[in-house]
Amino acid sequence: MAKSTEKTTLSTTVYQKLRSDIIDGAFRPGEKLRIEPLGALYSVGSNAVREALSRLSSERLVDRHEQRGFSVPTIALDDWRVLGRTRCWLETRALEESMRNRSDAWEEAIVVAFHRLSRYRSDSAADLSAWGTAHRNFHRALLANCGSPWMLEFCDILADHANRYVSIANAYRKVPRNGQAEHEVLMKATLHGTPEEACALLVEHYTRTLHTIEELFNRDSFASLLADPPAGELEELS
Repeated sequence: MAKSTEKTTLSTTVYQKLRSDIIDGAFRPGEKLRIEPLGALYSVGSNAVREALSRLSSERLVDRHEQRGFSVPTIALDDWRVLGRTRCWLETRALEESMRNRSDAWEEAIVVAFHRLSRYRSDSAADLSAWGTAHRNFHRALLANCGSPWMLEFCDILADHANRYVSIANAYRKVPRNGQAEHEVLMKATLHGTPEEACALLVEHYTRTLHTIEELFNRDSFASLLADPPAGELEELS
């Protein structure tokens, strides 16, 4: 029983670390994920790595190639556009429901989440990790009162995939953006405006990100990330 528990713990640990690293852009799109190097990187055995990779493949954060191993999903402009449209559609509905179900506790949670977000800067290397967590929590707070755990889970899934694109793009983005002002306006509209106003601002917020990444796809330095690795370089599964 103790060995089984230890195995589960190691698998969960490497799953969480690898998941975070993929979303944060630590691995190149299309990069092969070799089991032994990953085990060395995360100080775990090959079985824990295999289980983590299989779990991540079910979340579409890892591509599994039949009998040839695993790789980081590639990125594509069309996929990014579909992801952005879907996220806007789902989150505006969750935001509408949250505003219709408003409560003092929900409003206070939004204010607190914004206050924590305002402590950090997205363009600061020292703040980036803390900002990412605070940013995610702020957007979760906006939707938290929608009354549907299913909707919140789907919003989280879309946010994970969107953040993978954003993390990669941040390394190439050169135009500064006043994210704090955008979030403050969105917060005020959510707390004091109509659902239509708040949803329009949320869509505008995400659309700016969409257009920023669309522009990046036209750069040669960014386009170099899109090449698929040769099939033969994938690790053979034993």
